[in-house]
Amino acid sequence: MTEDTLPVSESLNPEDHVGQNVNSAEEKVPETADEKKEKTLNPLEMPTVILPRDGEDSLRKAKSAARAVMENRGQNVVILDMRKLSPAFDYFVIATGSSNRQLHAMSDAVDDIFEKEMNLKKLGTEGYQESKWILLDYGDVVIHLFDAETREYFRLEQLWGAAEPVEFSVVEN
Repeated sequence: MTEDTLPVSESLNPEDHVGQNVNSAEEKVPETADEKKEKTLNPLEMPTVILPRDGEDSLRKAKSAARAVMENRGQNVVILDMRKLSPAFDYFVIATGSSNRQLHAMSDAVDDIFEKEMNLKKLGTEGYQESKWILLDYGDVVIHLFDAETREYFRLEQLWGAAEPVEFSVVEN
């Protein structure tokens, strides 16, 4: 053992060892399985390959949200299939409203269908008070309700240009 290493049996008080190398190669403690796992898996990293999911249930939800928005005079309603692009959600529903009152009506209509009829809990809402961009997060389906100016500014359809649009109609089941 060299002069600058500390045998394990000596004092464990860090102040007693200022300037000493207490982690020499001779005394290195092997990594635990959890430490190795932490180094190799980062939950915030996106996978390089996203496998498509079935998405039948989430498509039904997206179409229901789109219908609720259209029944409240939402304009330019679009459903985007996000399954090949994101592991976080399956579909975006994007629509434009002409006033704060209309955006609130569309948002409330979607909430009513999802929470009362489908018994689903919303994960979050953003922008309801400001009413420029209301985001309703139901996990696998995310609804974006914009005023015209904000929708034009953010251009989500172009930002997510690789997403495939989904055909739907108001009278579908």
